[in-house]
Amino acid sequence: MNSIPSSELIINADGSVFHLHLKPHEIADTILLVGDPGRVEMLANYFDAVAYRAANREFVSVTGTYRGTPLTVVSTGIGTDNIDIVVNELDALANIDFDTRTINPLHRTLTLLRLGTSGALQADIRVGDFVFSDISIGFDGLLNFYARRNDVCLPDYEAAFVQHMQWNSQLAAPYFIAASDKLAALFADATIRGITISAPGFYGPQGRVLRLPLADAQINERIEQFTYRHRRITNFEMESSALAGLAKLLGHEAGTICCIIANRVTKTALPDYKPNVRRMVEMALEKITAGR
Repeated sequence: MNSIPSSELIINADGSVFHLHLKPHEIADTILLVGDPGRVEMLANYFDAVAYRAANREFVSVTGTYRGTPLTVVSTGIGTDNIDIVVNELDALANIDFDTRTINPLHRTLTLLRLGTSGALQADIRVGDFVFSDISIGFDGLLNFYARRNDVCLPDYEAAFVQHMQWNSQLAAPYFIAASDKLAALFADATIRGITISAPGFYGPQGRVLRLPLADAQINERIEQFTYRHRRITNFEMESSALAGLAKLLGHEAGTICCIIANRVTKTALPDYKPNVRRMVEMALEKITAGR
């Protein structure tokens, strides 16, 4: 079996992976992902015990147990580019032998659940609601760089969306990707089933105008009006598409739950969303560890 060159898989002098600074034995099979590094400690405070900690740049990690179940929490920072780093390095920790730099003969499947915040794109979705990204739309183009992209995406949704939006050819081709069926079923009774856009920015790509005008002033209106197979787009965030897509290509279970902290249609927002995020975290911890 071919060895992966050191330029492609960078291993630090202490045996940890380049960005995350974690070693293969330091991650659990179930990993909770959060954007904010400060939120890692909030989740870790629920743990019975902590076994490992690591920190480098925006990537902060804690591995421990919650009611006897091993869990890892990792902060990703913002954006699908960071998700590309985190998912690939977590997969490397699980499925590559760091001594020989070869792929392990037995595949280890990880469960990756992102807990984030988001803005709603439909008037009836209330601030404080939880949305599970059953399908994610990548405006970022990241998955288009990987082989087999078409094998895991939803081409009929993509074609309908491009036609409806009169998609600008100067933008990256949007991709539609479904989350893990297993995770979608697990959280079905506690979340709104959603189609989530992952935008490559917070301002223009999400239709916000400060001093720069938009290339398409009606982009959000068209997004709100899109329907296909009786489904509609529910919310904007910045990570779920890359997480679902990379996980599917690599053979992992992945999904995103977001607490809605603003509604872009009704122009409402939660002034203090942290109690709602904590409620989401507690719900996710209970469900992800139930029966284990």
